[in-house]
Amino acid sequence: MTFADLAERAKALAAAPYRPHPDDLPPALKALTYDAYRAITFRPAASPRLGAHFSAQLFHRGFLQAKRVDLYLQPADGPARPIAYGSDLFDLGPTLQGQSFPADLGFAGFRLHYAFDGSRPDTQEEFLVFLGASYFRLRGKGQEYGLSARGAAIRTGGPGAEEFPDFTAFWICEPKDDARTIDVLALLESPSLTGAYRFVVAPGDPSIMRVEAALHPRTAIDRLGLAPLTSMFLHGQNGPGAPGAEPFDDFRPQVHDSDGLAVATRGDRMWRPLVNGRRDPQVSAFAVDPLDGFGLLQRERNFGAYLDVQARHELRPGLWVTPEAGFGAGAVQLFEIPSREEYMDNIVAAFVPAAPVTAGTVLSPRYTLTTVGAEPTGVVPGTLARVVSTRVGSAERLRPTTPPSPGRRLYTIDFEGPGLPRDPASALTADISASAGTLVDPFIEFVPQTGGWRLYVEWRPPATRPPGDVVLRARLLGEGRAITETWDAAA
Repeated sequence: MTFADLAERAKALAAAPYRPHPDDLPPALKALTYDAYRAITFRPAASPRLGAHFSAQLFHRGFLQAKRVDLYLQPADGPARPIAYGSDLFDLGPTLQGQSFPADLGFAGFRLHYAFDGSRPDTQEEFLVFLGASYFRLRGKGQEYGLSARGAAIRTGGPGAEEFPDFTAFWICEPKDDARTIDVLALLESPSLTGAYRFVVAPGDPSIMRVEAALHPRTAIDRLGLAPLTSMFLHGQNGPGAPGAEPFDDFRPQVHDSDGLAVATRGDRMWRPLVNGRRDPQVSAFAVDPLDGFGLLQRERNFGAYLDVQARHELRPGLWVTPEAGFGAGAVQLFEIPSREEYMDNIVAAFVPAAPVTAGTVLSPRYTLTTVGAEPTGVVPGTLARVVSTRVGSAERLRPTTPPSPGRRLYTIDFEGPGLPRDPASALTADISASAGTLVDPFIEFVPQTGGWRLYVEWRPPATRPPGDVVLRARLLGEGRAITETWDAAA
């Protein structure tokens, strides 16, 4: 199977009515609890070896992972070989002990392992997993899994019900013995879309994945998300984040896999801190033409910000999307779902094309995904200083009035990075704006402890709040030009 062959197969499927895979999960597997399913483990000795530096492990079907995924090994020359299911490939755990299942059961997904240390080729670590719908996770050396990427997002945030395409088959391409990259082909199917994908993955520090797709819409799609990223944000520096939100009763100061969205265009880079606690889901759109890149990032890398010894949120990677082709005019859309559950991914970011997506057309996006740890890093374009923290509190603490006004909010924004002056006497100015209400009394000061600069600014809301979010923006200027990225927040 080649990518060209797979693209032709996806095109042929798009011309025919959608046929969902049968619901053939045996009752014993369908009835598994979360813990019983997690007790099923692949036997490492059965791992298919892939060259000298890679191997694969497989996921059993069961519980929420009900859909069958067909897996193949694709040699450099010759036909693909199906990976056959066998119950003996797994330790089925105490609930299923002694049972076996049909040879055509198939798998739920797979994960790839890699020897990050080239001197120890037999010591391999998991770095990439495909499991569930079109979701996959990628991590770099020394990182923990966090956010996910997806093949495609359909109608996230409406109009209409969201649709979750499935990767229904994978071809794992066997690398040469000395190869440090590995290719994976995938077939995507849903009622509205079929697609062929090629993933070329180079694990390391960072891990880099080049994605090429041929997408064939079966129907018109009102909102098609390309290069979608999905993450979790429960609470962070600014508490629950939304006006009137209930605080979290949590010993950990922050809980999130990502703390903000960055969007880079020519000459500017925007940073939107993530927010939880609204009453309703919220969609924000950031128009781009062209797009240099976007990503959900975890900028807070200090253990003391989380205090979670097991989850290690400070080691969760960000993912940066660098477009190569097939993007053009459109918007990066951010979808934030109110959540009180740590195990729910409630954040989605994706590029949505401005041009209508109609049946019979072909979309050919190409882009690179790169894992991001501590910043600054070369993968995030631009020389602007970064927003490293956003803190919000009552403006009455520093500027009391009589009687007190509970609606007044003080925003404290810290900037760090290249381009910022080191002289505390430097004359910096603030470029600020609010879509409603007023930002007043900006004050800028040098922070000797970090070498960065801090902006204090008070937001005074209007007498009557407009529906939806109020958008606040701020950046620092030096000699009349922007020297920081644009802080963009939803009040």
